[in-house]
Amino acid sequence: MTQPPPPPPFPEAQAAPVEEHRFPCENCGADYRYAPDKGALHCDHCGHEEPIAHAGPWEGGIRELDFQQAVRDQLPAQEMEITRVSNCPNCGASVEIASDVQAKECPFCATPFVTDTGEDRHIKPKAVMPFVLTEDAARGAMTDWLGGLWFAPNGLAEYARKGRKMQGIYVPYWTFDADTKSSYRGQRGTVYYENRTVMRNGKSETVRVQKIRWRPVSGRVARFFDDVLVLASRSLPKKYTDALQPWDMTALEPYRPEFLAGFRAEAYTVELDDGFVEARQIMDRQIERDIKFDIGGDRQRISSVDTTVRDVTFKHVLLPVWLAAYKYRGQTYRFVVNGQTGRVQGERPWSAWKIAFAVILGLIVAAAVGYFYAMNQ
Repeated sequence: MTQPPPPPPFPEAQAAPVEEHRFPCENCGADYRYAPDKGALHCDHCGHEEPIAHAGPWEGGIRELDFQQAVRDQLPAQEMEITRVSNCPNCGASVEIASDVQAKECPFCATPFVTDTGEDRHIKPKAVMPFVLTEDAARGAMTDWLGGLWFAPNGLAEYARKGRKMQGIYVPYWTFDADTKSSYRGQRGTVYYENRTVMRNGKSETVRVQKIRWRPVSGRVARFFDDVLVLASRSLPKKYTDALQPWDMTALEPYRPEFLAGFRAEAYTVELDDGFVEARQIMDRQIERDIKFDIGGDRQRISSVDTTVRDVTFKHVLLPVWLAAYKYRGQTYRFVVNGQTGRVQGERPWSAWKIAFAVILGLIVAAAVGYFYAMNQ
């Protein structure tokens, strides 16, 4: 008689139910929002505030999770949750939405879409970095950045300054810890010089020629990696989000939904194992630097590296980003602002009129220089 298959390590039904990040004001019943400038929940309707206790990463004990257990789908049920998400048909962003929202515009690319009622089961965030910058401060940083760009349309900066509000988005990241030990073989190069006689313009000259003496080396290096940060989203060009670094990871707080009140959170679309592939690339680049330092000398060559990786742990964290997507004269421009530091990145706008004027001005200057040069000959 055929035996039924064994049940999974934890059924999907055991995951935490859909969670709403809404908090009614105890004074008037309207929704609180997290106010970055106050570090507290604030009611825009009546002005009442509710403080939030900031624990910090060490006091709150942000616990790492076992990587191998996660890729085998064996995490405890309390580490999983179900959220209601909407997927943008244009850029693929997966954004958490409230149950009463029926129509929205994608905050990543400004594409209008009608929300679906899909539910996403995923690993819970372990930590959140609360917003430090308000929307006004982020808009100021963005418009200053636009104003400092050469050949950018003047109208775009003005449009952004007066345009719609920026969206506060908590963007998903993975962090990885790992203990590594690497054995290597290579060569150490020592620079030395030899004198040589060469002929120049019919005359002999003595010149110094650089040479390198190589000798084989081997050794071992070890490094513990802490909080290797990997973006877990594909909604924005990675070159922009990577350029928002550095982040002060000591500002992470143990995850509390109060920090998300009034903001939106993006669900991760880069799976954990894919994130670790990128983390390994980051680790390998650091290991290569460690090996070259260990080899020493004036030059280094690495012929082989054998790395053992142990005790891999991870956590899912949310980092704060202010985002703006503007359609200006038929083009979509996207800008991101680090919600902690105010660092700005975005798509580089160009003004055809400014470029044409600069080219004409350059030709005039070149012609004037040529004229005065000819007159002085």
